[in-house]
Amino acid sequence: MWCTPLPPPSTTPRPAGRFRRRSIIGPVTDLETRAAPSRAGALRRAAPALLGYATVRVLGLIALALWSAARDKSAYTLLTARWDALWYTRVAELGYGYEVRLPNGDVHSNLAFFPLLPWLERLLAAVSPLSYADGGFVVSLCASIAAAWGIFAVADHVYGHRAGVCAVLLWAVLPVGIVQSMAYSESLFTALAAWALYAVLTGRWVAAGSLALLAGLTRPVGMAVAAAVWVAAIDSFARDRRAGSTPGPGPGARRVLGMLLAPLGTAGYVLWVGHRTGEGPLGYLDVQAGWRNGFDGGYAFARFVGEKFTSISSVPAGVGLILGVASVVWLYGVGVRQRQPLPLLVYTGVVTALALCASSYFGSKPRLLLPAFPLLLPLALALARLRSRRSALVLGSVAVLSAGYGAFWLNGSGPP
Repeated sequence: MWCTPLPPPSTTPRPAGRFRRRSIIGPVTDLETRAAPSRAGALRRAAPALLGYATVRVLGLIALALWSAARDKSAYTLLTARWDALWYTRVAELGYGYEVRLPNGDVHSNLAFFPLLPWLERLLAAVSPLSYADGGFVVSLCASIAAAWGIFAVADHVYGHRAGVCAVLLWAVLPVGIVQSMAYSESLFTALAAWALYAVLTGRWVAAGSLALLAGLTRPVGMAVAAAVWVAAIDSFARDRRAGSTPGPGPGARRVLGMLLAPLGTAGYVLWVGHRTGEGPLGYLDVQAGWRNGFDGGYAFARFVGEKFTSISSVPAGVGLILGVASVVWLYGVGVRQRQPLPLLVYTGVVTALALCASSYFGSKPRLLLPAFPLLLPLALALARLRSRRSALVLGSVAVLSAGYGAFWLNGSGPP
């Protein structure tokens, strides 16, 4: 399975408390001018972030195991054999074509689930004694570590080592962080997206396009990664033209090749679904409609929030939803004001818009926002400026709360 990250551009530690913004509107430089460090050096630099991430995830799994045992449930079943995890394993086992017809006429087809995770589950089952569900769990564990490393690489590249460590730990302690350990596609997608964005920021255009292609085979929101690659490449060409320089045939060709590769995953699967269903290019939208899911600009979600204010008992939930959405929008605005690199802003904007403006599965919106890790960069910068003891206290407290919430959440009746 894909689990080999790109090394960061520098392994030289920087003084604590000093932060810099690099690559404000596009890639910093072409890699031909920079010697890549060893993978061992890259791992040493990322080690604090990865160890912290693993600690938080182990805490979450322990809390889940204890809570589940108290309720006479299997924590492993909750992680690997419920909700979307079952749909992925059915794709791995039976292929596409399985569907459930509900009494109200809705058709839930497994064509709604993109193929990369089921392919990896099938591969692991073929070469090992693991079941498809076991394979999904292993993929998620490996991918979550790769995602943490990718998030660190992006944040370290833009803002420095301390901010990189804090960004990873913030991603780990999100209230819905337990999903990172489930046999879902969020961890796999975030890993591919993070390393694709890092490749864009460091001028690795073919790698960026290839990773964007794989991200597009993982989730529909893969189009956000492709959009980031395209916008960054176009901006890079425009800056070359304004500077009066022309990239050589090698760099220019690699940039174009990255652009061509980036959308192929999403486009290829969507077109294949349209061909299989006989509905043409919009066939995938019909499949999603069978799940009562679509993109309505946020109208259905706004109505859902408004309904919370029709009774006194649900007002706190409505207020919480409004505060949550406002926080997401505010963090994105802070990222704009802090002049995050353009590829990060484009990627985060598309992921956030698709998550908030989907017309169904409102309870899943926090999970759908998991890949939007650049939203955490302003908070990571703020934490990185604190003394180490104070930031550790904040993150440790939130980690405990997150572990308890994740255990409570997965032992509930509905999907995450």
